[in-house]
Amino acid sequence: MIGFLIAILSGALMSVQGVFNTQVTKASSIWTANAFVQFSALLVCLAAWAVSDRSSLLSVFRVEPRYMLLGGVMGAAITWTVIRSMDALGPAKAVLFIVVAQIAAAYLIELFGLFGTQRQPWEWRKAIGMGLAVAGIAIFKWK
Repeated sequence: MIGFLIAILSGALMSVQGVFNTQVTKASSIWTANAFVQFSALLVCLAAWAVSDRSSLLSVFRVEPRYMLLGGVMGAAITWTVIRSMDALGPAKAVLFIVVAQIAAAYLIELFGLFGTQRQPWEWRKAIGMGLAVAGIAIFKWK
């Protein structure tokens, strides 16, 4: 149950963050806003680490394969794409497309066992669910 609640909180925070970041971009620039977002996240993470964890900060470099360290690069790209999509589409449409893309990408990752995940078999119900999500976009955009 806690996993569901955390996932709901995550989705809500992503939507609110996207709106906040889009407004910050309007007052500055997209890369200034992105740098501020990433820097403030770094400060929060370092503070949380100092209070609760204290494991070696350098232990992340033991990860294999090394390309797994690109999460921060992806974080900057995610912030940029969310800001741009919210500015172009508005928060609701942008988040709808983002979530459907996340579901599709996550399903393909587990279907093919990419990036060290356990491969999962094809299931029609998941494909139908994905189709319903895409249909939801059409319904949402329908005037």
